[in-house]
Amino acid sequence: MRPAPIRRPIPAEARPRPDFLAGLRQRRLPFLVVAVLVPLAAWVALRQATPLYTATGSLVYQATEYQPRELQSLVRADPITEEIMATQAEILQSLKIAEAVAQRGQLIDNPWFNPARRPPPLTASAMTALRGLLGMDTEGPPEEPVYGPVLNHSYAAMLQAVRASLHANPAHDSHVIEVNFTADDPNVAAAGVNNAMDAYIKGLYADKHQKIDQAKVQLESQARDLRHGVAALEKQISDYRQAHGLNQGIHAGIDTEQITRLSEELTKARADLATATARLDATRAGRGAADQAAVAPSVVQFRVRRDALREKLQAQLTRLGPQHPETQAVQSQLRQADLALEAETTRVVAAAEAEQIAAQGRVKAAEQALQATRQDADRADHEQLPLNTMNRDLEAARAQLNTVLEGIQRTTLQAGVEFPEAHEISLALPPDHTSAPRTAQTMLAATAAGVFLGLLLVHLLQLVDETLRDGETVRRLTGLPCLALVPELGRRALRSTRVHEYAARRPLTAFAEQVRALRAAIGLDADRPRIIAITAARPGEGKSVLTLSLARSAQTGGERVLLIECDARQPSVHQRLDGPPGPQAGLLDILRGEAEWRDTVREDRLTGLACITAGRPARGADLLSLFMSDRMRRLLSEVRDGYDLVLLDCPPVEAMTEARIAAGLADATLLCIRWRRTQAKTVLHALRLLQEAHAKVSGAVLTRVDTREHLRSGNADAGVYHRRYKAYFRG
Repeated sequence: MRPAPIRRPIPAEARPRPDFLAGLRQRRLPFLVVAVLVPLAAWVALRQATPLYTATGSLVYQATEYQPRELQSLVRADPITEEIMATQAEILQSLKIAEAVAQRGQLIDNPWFNPARRPPPLTASAMTALRGLLGMDTEGPPEEPVYGPVLNHSYAAMLQAVRASLHANPAHDSHVIEVNFTADDPNVAAAGVNNAMDAYIKGLYADKHQKIDQAKVQLESQARDLRHGVAALEKQISDYRQAHGLNQGIHAGIDTEQITRLSEELTKARADLATATARLDATRAGRGAADQAAVAPSVVQFRVRRDALREKLQAQLTRLGPQHPETQAVQSQLRQADLALEAETTRVVAAAEAEQIAAQGRVKAAEQALQATRQDADRADHEQLPLNTMNRDLEAARAQLNTVLEGIQRTTLQAGVEFPEAHEISLALPPDHTSAPRTAQTMLAATAAGVFLGLLLVHLLQLVDETLRDGETVRRLTGLPCLALVPELGRRALRSTRVHEYAARRPLTAFAEQVRALRAAIGLDADRPRIIAITAARPGEGKSVLTLSLARSAQTGGERVLLIECDARQPSVHQRLDGPPGPQAGLLDILRGEAEWRDTVREDRLTGLACITAGRPARGADLLSLFMSDRMRRLLSEVRDGYDLVLLDCPPVEAMTEARIAAGLADATLLCIRWRRTQAKTVLHALRLLQEAHAKVSGAVLTRVDTREHLRSGNADAGVYHRRYKAYFRG
């Protein structure tokens, strides 16, 4: 038995490494198509686009500091911030301003802004004409009645179009707003800007005066209410005073004066009472002469006389004695003086007591009068409290009324001197140049976009491209050497030569050289295989042409070569060798035991190549059993000794089971891979099937290579097709 073939490791990653530059060189046609079509489409679109004109004007949104100094105290001072400027810009490009622009400029009749005024598109006209030719109703179903407000769609669309053409942008760090309007006519664009600014300014002025009028009406209403309130308070105060007998400002002064006067009288009465009491005490107690003199001067005189009589009596008694008539006369005078003193004292005491009683009466009367007056004052003060509250309410109402009257006066003055908050500083003029479409910028952007999209397309194609493009990719993917890169032969290269005869008839071409390179790789194999199976993963890979070309090349090189066609389902070798018409005995006849292999060998008239065709198929025959039979093994054993090289043209290995059997019986297997057509996962699947069949896969061959595209890729193995080698190859 033959030793088991060495199974080569297959990498798990099936996607080849993308080389962007190589992919760009290979796919320059789609890149150029995209890079040219995008600018071309942009140019066509620019030619079809309607030229647009954009007019520009500017206005300033005023603050109080820009108004005359003498009027700044009368107008409202609103600080202008970036938020206010942005708000004013939004107002300027609002739907209300757009409606004013549309009405002033009669844009409702402009087809650019009103889609209803545009002519129907060609498709709609064609459909209408077709419906008329077919006898169908061209008017459409009647509209159902609508109840309630109805939306005018054409008018709404026109307003939205005008609003989309109107733009307002506040300038940075200033109070200037720039207004733009775009239209298909320069005069319409300029009129749109000027109408927008005028409508905005007049709208501000009207809004301000409306607010002033509303404020004035509100203030006047407040003033009327306050006047009624003041009048009601005044009447309430008057009624209260009349009900309580209060006089404004006089009653309080009278009560105060009475209390002061009565207090003074009470003090005086108390002082008189004290004086009378002291005098009475002094009289009753018989105090010293000084006190008595202060109390009753008449009693003092009587006492002085009595004291003088006593001294005189004492002197008479001493000098004359008690019995002397002068002494007795003095004693009689002294007795009369005592009686007179006692009578005067009694009179004075009585007078002092009367005076004390009178003083006490005055004190009591004064105290009673003062107490009554104070009670009256307290009662008056208590009654004055509600009056004071009403007076304060009246003062507050009058102050509020004055404030409202001053507000009315200021509002009236403001309405007379208020400046508009905005005014134009630059009116729009009809533009001389179009603003859209911008041909140069658009074409430049379209060119850049075309290049970018082309590169992106190449990159995407490179990412999704899982085909095999060069020998290095084959080696990296499969672990197998790439033995040859067989070029694709076009009609110009073939001329009148058939493709399977090309290598034999034109041995100095690159195609023939790659076939010889494959022969050399087989001959340099250390195992020196003599039976080689040539297969592919799927049909159309060029395996039959390669097998026939390799066999003829080896035959012309002096080797004894036998070609056995194992593709019994799609045989082609008999036809390509120009065999006699009709089915001929071949491999299937040998395997069924109906013919000897030596009797089925045909000779190629071009090179003398020995060939066994597929043979005559039998109805209902099991090809797998035939290939697995001992006759197949005996056939290969016998032809091994009779020929230097035996080539087996096997069917695609992915779908046909007999290909795996034939490959397992061969000394070596070559896998044909179509350049940039066969997917990497397909190749890997075919290799797994061959390994499961214990086939020894010696290498791979890239077939049907586009030499020009491969040369543009810049791969290492593409240099063989360079024009520097043209002198070596002659067709």
